[in-house]
Formats: sequence, structure tokens, C-alpha cells
Amino acid sequence: MENSAEQIVELKTMEQWKEAFPVMNQLRTDLVETSYLDLLHEMVKDGYRLFALVKDDMIVALAGISIRVNFYNKRHVFVYDLVTDASHRSHGYGGKLLNFIHHWASENGAKYVALESGIQRTDAHRFYEKKFEYDKWCFSFRKTF
Repeated sequence: MENSAEQIVELKTMEQWKEAFPVMNQLRTDLVETSYLDLLHEMVKDGYRLFALVKDDMIVALAGISIRVNFYNKRHVFVYDLVTDASHRSHGYGGKLLNFIHHWASENGAKYVALESGIQRTDAHRFYEKKFEYDKWCFSFRKTF
């Protein structure tokens, strides 16, 4: 890392997950800590991994990812969550974490990094498309029951 006070670490313990919740909650605003922890336990069993960019012993950005395989993306890393703490935005932390994910994906045999972003998140789209040259290539649909 450029700054020795910055590091990217995988969060694996309950204590670390609880510490990450206030940042994750800025993206996943419908969650309360108990539902976050319940879902996280289930997601980890399915291969989900949570990484944090830590600066001066404080989590400033998070990325939740997993390796997936399907017919259209082959072996790929899917980014479920990417969020920078509101008080630390526009300092390049999200970009550093995304670059880490790209490198990690390549090291783990992934052919792509894929993600979804809410239709209304135009700033995020600009970040992915302009700064990181992601292609917008499909629509994602879901049906609520």
C-alpha cells in the first residue's frame, strides 16, 4: 500500500463483522445489526468474503465478494457490496479496494469481475465506467414475492 497506515484485510471474526456494520449500513440501509449478522453467517457458508480497507485502525471502505461460475461470466468474482464510509469518500479508498479486488480475482483464476449497481446510482456508474472501464452489458431483473 502507498501509505503504511493503510491495509486491506479480510474480515473473518464476529468482532470484525460488527465493527464493519456501520459502514456496510451506509450501503445496505435496510439492515439492522442482527439481520446483517444472520445474513452474513449464511453468505459466508456460500463463499462470500468481506474485505476492508483500514486506515489508522479504522475501516474506511468495504467490499463483499465471492467467486462464482456460470455460463455467461465463466469463472468470475462477483462484487456484492462496495462502500466507502461517508466521511472518507473522494479520497480514493473505493478505487484502491476495487483495484485490490481486480488483482485478487486474477490471482484466483477469475475471467471477469462483475457487479450490479442500482439504477439510481449514477455517480457509482460513472466511477465504474469512466474510471475503471467496466462495460454496462445487461439488465438485471427480480420479482418480489
